[in-house]
Amino acid sequence: MGGFVLSSAFDSKSGQLILVTLLIMVASFYTGTLFGNKSAIYVQQTPLESSPASFNQCLILAGYSKITNKVALTFRRTPLSIPETGMNVCPLNYNEYIPCHDISYIKGLLPNLDISKKEELERHCPPIDKRLFCLVPPPEDYKLPIRWPTSRDYVWRSNVNHTHLADVKGGQNWVHEKDKLWWFPGGGTHFKHGATEYIQRLGNMMTNQTGDLLSAGVVQVLDVGCGVASFSAYLLPMDIQTMSFAPKDGHENQIQFALERGIGAMISALSTKQLPFPTNSFEMVHCSRCRVDWHANDGILLKEVDRVLRPNGYFVYSAPPAYRKDKDYPMIWDKLMNLTSAMCWKLIARQVQTAIWIKTEDRSCQLQNAEQKLLNICDAVDDSQPSWKIPLRNCIKLSSAKAQSQKLPLRPQRLSVYSESLNNIGINRDKFTLHTIFWQEQVNWYWRLMNIDKMEIRNVMDMNAYYGGFAVALNTLQVWVMNIVPISTNNTLSAIYDRGLIGAFHNWCEPFSTYPRTYDLLHAHHLFSHYKHSGENCLLEDIMLEMDRIIRPQAIPRLRVTNLTATQSSIALPSPKGERFLGFIIIRDEESIISRIKVIAPQFLWDVESHVLENEEHKSEPVIICRKKFWAIV
Repeated sequence: MGGFVLSSAFDSKSGQLILVTLLIMVASFYTGTLFGNKSAIYVQQTPLESSPASFNQCLILAGYSKITNKVALTFRRTPLSIPETGMNVCPLNYNEYIPCHDISYIKGLLPNLDISKKEELERHCPPIDKRLFCLVPPPEDYKLPIRWPTSRDYVWRSNVNHTHLADVKGGQNWVHEKDKLWWFPGGGTHFKHGATEYIQRLGNMMTNQTGDLLSAGVVQVLDVGCGVASFSAYLLPMDIQTMSFAPKDGHENQIQFALERGIGAMISALSTKQLPFPTNSFEMVHCSRCRVDWHANDGILLKEVDRVLRPNGYFVYSAPPAYRKDKDYPMIWDKLMNLTSAMCWKLIARQVQTAIWIKTEDRSCQLQNAEQKLLNICDAVDDSQPSWKIPLRNCIKLSSAKAQSQKLPLRPQRLSVYSESLNNIGINRDKFTLHTIFWQEQVNWYWRLMNIDKMEIRNVMDMNAYYGGFAVALNTLQVWVMNIVPISTNNTLSAIYDRGLIGAFHNWCEPFSTYPRTYDLLHAHHLFSHYKHSGENCLLEDIMLEMDRIIRPQAIPRLRVTNLTATQSSIALPSPKGERFLGFIIIRDEESIISRIKVIAPQFLWDVESHVLENEEHKSEPVIICRKKFWAIV
């Protein structure tokens, strides 16, 4: 296999990497029930001579040995090839690389972006030849994440080593520094004394002081500008599923904090394009000081909220225009009232610092307002088309009698709901039921094959989710699942939301909008075969590279370290104690694809186990369980 042309630090004159003295240290985790009885090591970096394009460094497989992969800033080339030494590793300063939200790339696009609409915060994926083609390294002193549910309140500081939010939002109890940890007291800009009281207040406001969010019918929430996602974290005890999102903006790394805590979140922005969610998906859209100008541009962003809200869904708005009488807040409030009235929303409560509207399905009101030129009614559109890179529409969809009559149960009953949208693509109730049973059986097999404590896994992504059967099979566990429906498949995401689950549309020829090392388990069921004819810019290796970027590394054995001197290295012996199990990638696909992945997985520093399970047609199907090794730049 041909290799890339490497920079001067690795040319023939240099020969091979300079041998360095290694200092291997144990990163001692707290023991006991609080953080679990697991541990990991980190490797201290030794300064070395470097060139502008690369670093003359060693890679160490934590707890084991030196590896042959080289550190070099490498870009994707056509035709694609992987060096004989294995995939190159990006330099350490790329440890938070997010290809489609890369500030250095977006900076060059600014002259052509509408800054007034915050277009720079949207996805902007570089062309293939400007995309990095190297493994994203962990930061210095990276530790395996703390287990859920403790991680709701504490994460390792070294894993998200950014202080800005603590400095500017500490007074609102977003996050505080506590020794080697970040502590999340559960506060927010409009609930600095804790989310629990705030959530109860919202339920009271929706039900005229008679109930809570569940009795108001709320099962799925979209949290706009979510911060560190404490609102979502405190909805989980009510079994309310929340899709939290925020842009990669001045509130640095807020989504990274959320995902490190084990809370469902992704990078996204309300700007010029529709959100990657289906129409009629959420019973509630929440904005707590979310930094969105809802009143601007004829309320086009409110119309996007109208699109994703279910009939009789709620828009919760906690922000200064809802309660302050100074500055231009009264003017903004008046605009909001005019816009929401034109859309036939009804203001049902305005208390303390919060206003709540309900999206009424008043067809006659909509038609009347349209006739008076107060509102534009959207032309008929095919809701089966995925919401992916579609420009925002300055109109709302006319209410239908069918939408008014449809009422979904609460969870867990909603997990069994068969959506009529499936019937439109040839999936009848019997096939839906068999699919659900099949995935319950398969998940049981997965646990046996992985042979781990189920409490080890928290953040899960199903990269080709079909109807959500895999996520439903995990429902009894303390995990959350990001269900991804590729945009080139049938739109089953509406059916997934009808089951009370969360997810998004995506095109796997592009990187996902998340930080590195944010998922414990990736599930890819016939994902690669779906993309096998997508051309030279979307190869199997490209998808594997993205998997490697977003999966967390596996654990290493607990180590005993003998006294090290300046001339000794790698005197680290495994102790008899166990591991922390993360970094699983489960792949089921055609035999030829599985064979190809098994060949190149070691070059990505993955371990591979091969298995055979039955598919839905009761035929044997190859399954591999890959593990991303825990390595570090030295």
